Amino acid sequence: MPITTTIGDRIAEIVFDVPPVNAFDSATWNAIPAMIHAAGNNPDVNVVLIRAEGRGFCGGVDIKEMQAHPERITSLNRGNYLTFKAVRDCEVPVVVAAHKFVIGGGIGICGASDTIIASDDAYFSLPEVDRGAMGGASHLSRMLPLHKVRAAFFTGGNIPAAEAYRLGAVEAVVPRDALIEEARGFCAKIAGKSRKALVIAKEALNGLEPRDVDRGYRWEQGFTLEMYMHEDSQKARDAFVETGKAATF
Repeated sequence: MPITTTIGDRIAEIVFDVPPVNAFDSATWNAIPAMIHAAGNNPDVNVVLIRAEGRGFCGGVDIKEMQAHPERITSLNRGNYLTFKAVRDCEVPVVVAAHKFVIGGGIGICGASDTIIASDDAYFSLPEVDRGAMGGASHLSRMLPLHKVRAAFFTGGNIPAAEAYRLGAVEAVVPRDALIEEARGFCAKIAGKSRKALVIAKEALNGLEPRDVDRGYRWEQGFTLEMYMHEDSQKARDAFVETGKAATF
């Protein structure tokens, strides 16, 4: 199975393993919310850990699918929205263990989560401008200051884990080979708490946020659809699929 869930010691571990880069098609994005809901609603679970196998945590959306089937953008949008919302609305805390690349939709998962443990080779990126898309800034804004988000979005640049840690987005940066152990250890501390207290705390903390990240993402998605309908969007996707590089305009 490309995405699996295991439960033990009051920790639900959701693992992405979709070669080659954990970039998910629209069907996969629409399937993930139910997995998160099932894990968070399980009375035997006090914390959810999301991690990945393979080359990186998440490569975002399957650009090849969007290149071949641009009409699926609305289904993809809904899957992204519901996935990120499921993470944020999960009854119990959600911890992400991120390694290597965290791109596009991977930002949405991290930004919607409660805590991020990153490997020392991890980096965060929103290359949407170079892929003919939009979206992700709403969740990156839960992690980083406004001007850092804008600089990253306009350039499509990478934010190394060390920089994300310096800015408070990441709880800890650990060696790559220790990531799973460290993340599970952090989750074990949460798992030992009262589930009722954790559920109440999660709801309270979400309600304290100064803005509605889900509504903000839906606002962004309107512009995602607008961008996908423009000829520059197809040109950007074609260039990425054919050359792996950004198109020249």
